[in-house]
Amino acid sequence: MIPNDHFQIPYTMRSIVLIPFLLLVNFFSIAQRNCLTHTYQNSGNNHFQEVVAQQTLFDRDTLSNELITIPVVVHVLYNAPDQNISTAQILSQLKALNEDFRRKNTDAVQTPDAFSSVAADCRIEFCLAKTDPNGKPTNGIVRKSTNTIAFTMDDAIKFTAAGGDNGWDPRKYLNIWVGNMLGNAIGYATPPGGELDKDGVVIHYQVFGTTGNLRPAFNKGRTATHEIGHWLGLRHIWGDQACGDDGIGDTPKQEYYNANCPSFPKRSNCSPDNNGDMFMNFMDYSNDACMNLFTIGQKNRMRALFAEAGPRNSFLLSTGCNAVTGEAPLPPTEEPTIASAPKPVVRLFPNPTRSDLKLLAENNYSWSKQPIRILDAQGRTRLKATWTQENAVISLQTLPAGIYFIEIGTGQERMVQKLVKLP
Repeated sequence: MIPNDHFQIPYTMRSIVLIPFLLLVNFFSIAQRNCLTHTYQNSGNNHFQEVVAQQTLFDRDTLSNELITIPVVVHVLYNAPDQNISTAQILSQLKALNEDFRRKNTDAVQTPDAFSSVAADCRIEFCLAKTDPNGKPTNGIVRKSTNTIAFTMDDAIKFTAAGGDNGWDPRKYLNIWVGNMLGNAIGYATPPGGELDKDGVVIHYQVFGTTGNLRPAFNKGRTATHEIGHWLGLRHIWGDQACGDDGIGDTPKQEYYNANCPSFPKRSNCSPDNNGDMFMNFMDYSNDACMNLFTIGQKNRMRALFAEAGPRNSFLLSTGCNAVTGEAPLPPTEEPTIASAPKPVVRLFPNPTRSDLKLLAENNYSWSKQPIRILDAQGRTRLKATWTQENAVISLQTLPAGIYFIEIGTGQERMVQKLVKLP
């Protein structure tokens, strides 16, 4: 149960011991893909039109097998130097996207014969933008330091005022925000028909691209392939329900998602034939190394969005991939680093705790009247509060034992820290 009531935090003055914040990735051992697109779509953070149901209206190509090129801007939000990923890592992700969507990926040969006849070259490509919305040259990369330690599914990463970065015109650019995500989340996307200022894809910095400090199970750029599939109207292959269906004829029903690397054939009671699950589809949850195809039906679903009156049709007129007269600026050889100016700090004590958590503001920063949320490892709000005085205490007695995160404030000064509730 997620409480909806706000409560006031009583005042307290006690000595507080600093508990260093541990990097999220050091605490969580992620062995399974965790896409939050379905959760995000049903969370109330965004409002979606049902474009999938309109598929029959646009069930045709733009032109005969026209090659569609999508300008991309990558917003890198970093709180620590290792989160400020290199230009090489960003370029490796663009390369992986183009290979996957054009079926030029070298592991395409691993598609089982039973499914190879429906594997498709989607004829969709991606470029880093060369021209920005103001008509000026760009390298398609925006880098910004942030006070936010980890972003949740609340879209703060998409707004400058919330510690993220405003997106470029989503009718002409695919906005990809890359940063540190809370808990075990690695990405989510806005399906077509969402609010324009939130439109795009969010990816954890440790699963973006094919080079750099990446998680072993997600080191081939397939998280971005998967999330952009959602951005282009695809559902999870199991339809997000037991024995579900994604609404596409050439992707077989399956009992649930697949993790790790199953062996072919992987059958269940839901399998329509002996071929079993299409676990190597980019819209399943298998490890990157086991994904290798979109189907013809998925290709048609994605390309239908670009048809006349389709929700992505405006991209056909985008000039974001066209260079301004003269050379676009080269990416910086050295990425910027975190500013050294003092940041707002909140000390937590005790941490771990069995009951009460004490908070102490430092660096002469006032958190008065700032909102506080306690989030679980999946980013769901479990408690809400308001900081009423200089120092405070919050009761966690109603929460079960586990790992949580405390989010304090909003905008640029928003902070997220980890806390542990003991039995």
